[in-house]
Amino acid sequence: MIAQTQTRVLTCIQCGKCTGSCPESGRTPFNVRMLMRKKQFQNAIEESIPWYCTSCGSCTIRCPRDVKPSEVIIEMRAALVENGSIPVTIQKALENTFVQKNPWGRSRAKRGAWFEKMDIEIPHVSETETKRLLFACCIQAYDPRCMVIPVNVATILKKAGIEFGVLGEEEACCGNEIRRIGESGLFEELQEENRATFEEYGVKEIIALSPHCMNALKKEYGDLGIKISHYTEVLAPMFTYGTVVPKGSYNKKVIYHDPCFLGKQNGIFDEPRDILKSVNGLELLEFSRSRDNSLCCEGGGGRMFFEVEATYQRNAEVRVQDAVNRGAEEIVTSCPFCVMTLEDPATEKGIKVKELSEILMEVL
Repeated sequence: MIAQTQTRVLTCIQCGKCTGSCPESGRTPFNVRMLMRKKQFQNAIEESIPWYCTSCGSCTIRCPRDVKPSEVIIEMRAALVENGSIPVTIQKALENTFVQKNPWGRSRAKRGAWFEKMDIEIPHVSETETKRLLFACCIQAYDPRCMVIPVNVATILKKAGIEFGVLGEEEACCGNEIRRIGESGLFEELQEENRATFEEYGVKEIIALSPHCMNALKKEYGDLGIKISHYTEVLAPMFTYGTVVPKGSYNKKVIYHDPCFLGKQNGIFDEPRDILKSVNGLELLEFSRSRDNSLCCEGGGGRMFFEVEATYQRNAEVRVQDAVNRGAEEIVTSCPFCVMTLEDPATEKGIKVKELSEILMEVL
């Protein structure tokens, strides 16, 4: 694998498209083109530099020679992980995942706490006829701010008569961020455990609540023989064709932020917008940098667990200011990582950040 990577790197023509599309370039010491150059000549790379990458995927998408710079950076990180040369917070996240199967180290027995608090009963996936699984991200299972997302989506699916089940404490981290941190061994363990659980209960379909989970399950677990979707893909036809009809109005100017793992990496742009367009009174605005050119929030690639040393205006701050300049009253997104990174700067500017399901719950 390393030999294949080095062969790809040698084809790099230093065109600069990677750096030109990188959300970290120009404001931090991070420069993808220079990293590829150093890799070509096998020069030493400062240990802190690879951790700036957010794994947004822009460099890999735009590379004309298929060098896959974002994957090269993951291998750089893997070497640092192997040598133990990693930030303490990253190390802690990995240790937590190894022990409790989530980067925050919360009790695995509490992973199903979100549905235990609901008024409606949600069965174990093994008890369903469809074997349709609602898969929650770690951050949605444990963080109070994001725990509303699985509650909301589960409520909407129930209203629409869609049968589904859950795994509770048997669900493990999908490993999307773990692989991008560079811990391939731990990622493989998580992958094998989840695969075995899916097989044990005959899971036929997975509705992922996070784009990060959807990406890992769909593109990095091999062929599971399971239909995998993000929840917006499931809900969009219901709202478009009137299976679910919003009864209330939402008379606000809302601007939609495309998550990297949902949009540019998986091509899901229209479904969230179609849902928003079905809401009465809602005025949908667009960022100048949207869809496959959306500005990364900086929450991915392990950055949720690590604060870089450089002082600069963060992407989330830029994004919020762009929303204010566009006249938006709220920023809406469909990724828990984006919600978490955008919320603090948004609060400072007096603008709200909402996950798409929160708006839906207000109008249904």
